[in-house]
Amino acid sequence: MSILRDIPRKMRVLVIGAGGMLGTDLGRAAEAAGHEVVALDRAALDVTDGEAVETAVADARPDAVFNCAAWTDVDGAEESELEALRINGDGARNVAVAATAAGAAVVLPSTDYVFDGTADRPYVESDPTAPISAYGRTKLAGERETAAANPRHFVVRTSWLFGLAGRNFVETMLGLADRGEVTVVSDQVGCPTYTPHLAEGLLQLAITEQYGVHHMSASGHVSWHGFAQAIFEEAGVECQVRPTTTAELARPAPRPSWSVLDTEWPDAVRLPEWRDGLRAYLASRTTTVSA
Repeated sequence: MSILRDIPRKMRVLVIGAGGMLGTDLGRAAEAAGHEVVALDRAALDVTDGEAVETAVADARPDAVFNCAAWTDVDGAEESELEALRINGDGARNVAVAATAAGAAVVLPSTDYVFDGTADRPYVESDPTAPISAYGRTKLAGERETAAANPRHFVVRTSWLFGLAGRNFVETMLGLADRGEVTVVSDQVGCPTYTPHLAEGLLQLAITEQYGVHHMSASGHVSWHGFAQAIFEEAGVECQVRPTTTAELARPAPRPSWSVLDTEWPDAVRLPEWRDGLRAYLASRTTTVSA
């Protein structure tokens, strides 16, 4: 299922962090939509090297730069916040500055973890941020650096990503299924988002002039426990899912208990429901394994 509408304007797109889960799907979606794509993975470009970033962006001559390079290890960031900040904060600034110099817009995927999780309704773009983890703080720093460096910015908060090109919760659960039982937290609620759907949404947004902060995640919401149950149900796998609490799990980094996202933009790009993304993932996974 594609959410891309007919795009009247084709772009020259630079994807930084193109080897990651979202970056891989973004490059594929951009090519499928007829855009000209330059893709640079981590080995090809270190976003913490400002001079290298400036040169790479200038050479690519993009209309839009998608900065998918990020430190995404939430627990690891808690122990190495300065290192995470170099990538998520300083690296984001380097990319945004280089995009400005090249006359390009910049798209920065961000996270629901910039919120503290105490809301009783979905978070919208104007809600105050209050990250409770090092990862959330470093991503918020990147948001601010990007906005300050490039007036043509799209900061796009999303959540709970899963896709075929990287480690993800769906694959973890399926890998544990042979145990017959898994234990998953039931007191964290969010929006599991399929990366091909998000990639198409980002491309749709990038052809607009709706610069600023956006929320873009799958429709609907569920707990990690409920998501795990749905994974086994949709995959036709017998595995019992026992609930636990965040406190009992005792992970190094705190997580928001409620990080459901919604948007205030009147013409927002809306992604499919999370279960649709799960079904698409499982179908693609089966096709890949069969091939």
